Amino acid sequence: MIKFIAKSVLIVTSFIFTSSYSNSFSAVAKNNTSETNPPAIKTGADNYEKYLPLLKNKKIGIVTNQTGILSDKTHLVDFLLEKKIAVQTIFAPEHGFRGTADAGEHIVDGKDPKTGLSIISLYGDNKKPKPEQLAGIDIMIFDLQDVGARFYTYISSLHYVMEACAENNVPLIILDRPNPNGSIVDGPLLEKEFTSFVGMHPIPVLHGMTIGEYAQMVNGQKWLKNGAQCKLTVIPCVNYKRTMPYSLLVKPSPNLPNDQSINLYASLCLFEGTNVSMGRGTEKQFQIYGSPYLTKTNFSFTPKPNFGAKDPLYNGKECFGEDLTSYPKLTQLELKWLIKAYQNTSDKTKFFNAFFTKLAGTKKLQQQIESGVSEKDIRAGWKKDLEAFLIMRKPYLLY
Repeated sequence: MIKFIAKSVLIVTSFIFTSSYSNSFSAVAKNNTSETNPPAIKTGADNYEKYLPLLKNKKIGIVTNQTGILSDKTHLVDFLLEKKIAVQTIFAPEHGFRGTADAGEHIVDGKDPKTGLSIISLYGDNKKPKPEQLAGIDIMIFDLQDVGARFYTYISSLHYVMEACAENNVPLIILDRPNPNGSIVDGPLLEKEFTSFVGMHPIPVLHGMTIGEYAQMVNGQKWLKNGAQCKLTVIPCVNYKRTMPYSLLVKPSPNLPNDQSINLYASLCLFEGTNVSMGRGTEKQFQIYGSPYLTKTNFSFTPKPNFGAKDPLYNGKECFGEDLTSYPKLTQLELKWLIKAYQNTSDKTKFFNAFFTKLAGTKKLQQQIESGVSEKDIRAGWKKDLEAFLIMRKPYLLY
């Protein structure tokens, strides 16, 4: 284990918070100090008394999108401009600054109509800020809402931003946010040969860390190019513990419309590496699954173009599968739907595609499913790696 001392991290005491799990996004709890109404969670963005003094008389770059908001839904960019902070450039991840682009859609540079600020895309050919794009920036701010899955690309963008900041001597401030799947650590670890933009580091599918904690781990484990480390400050959440339920104020991306989809995302996203639809082109994205080739099912849906899916898989074709909109909250990565779909598909040779091993981070999972290994035995094979990961990540935890 690498000894790690987060000298630059501002740590605030956490308090106990309880909340009900919901199927739609809602505001955080009211600020109250009684036992029945504990104090509300404050995100790093709302913990502004900790970071505004660091930005005074500095030129600022910001990596953010529609999730970079305060509790009153004021966008961070607007808030900083109101506070006379010299914001220079906005850097946008997958889905763009406003979060409206389809998954994988090419994002072009441009200007924000409201503020006139330049927007640089960090998705596509330019995943890592170039030295000339960082020229004149004194401090970089990173504020994105993650969902705790290895293949959700915001943490891949984080890697490249950290690397660019380290190489160009630009300090990085992360405004931390709760992980809505923060209590779950599960799935196979990524094997190095399957490193890609949907899996940058040797972590499980569900890592159970906030994005600030994750950044500390990337720095501490020296996962950046040439073992570089960036000058990192994490502005923590207040009144938060990773076991707390957390409902987002806005969609983190176009096809995660509510809490249920975010909870099911890691389990159903594995279908991206198969010929099965996860409901893109419906109103139940990542809450249903199916394909025209599945049998033994009483549920069907027909994908059509909509917000977040201009040309969804099986556009206009009836798909047969399962509706999980009322399924109880997951506490682990579920493989049963993937296994069931493989067993019930009409042509098993066409079920998996090459993307599956990148998502799984290993060839072994596909081989096990094709060989009929039980979910219980598959999960048993992760145990040793998960135990080692929990030990490795421990020094980097804030909550």
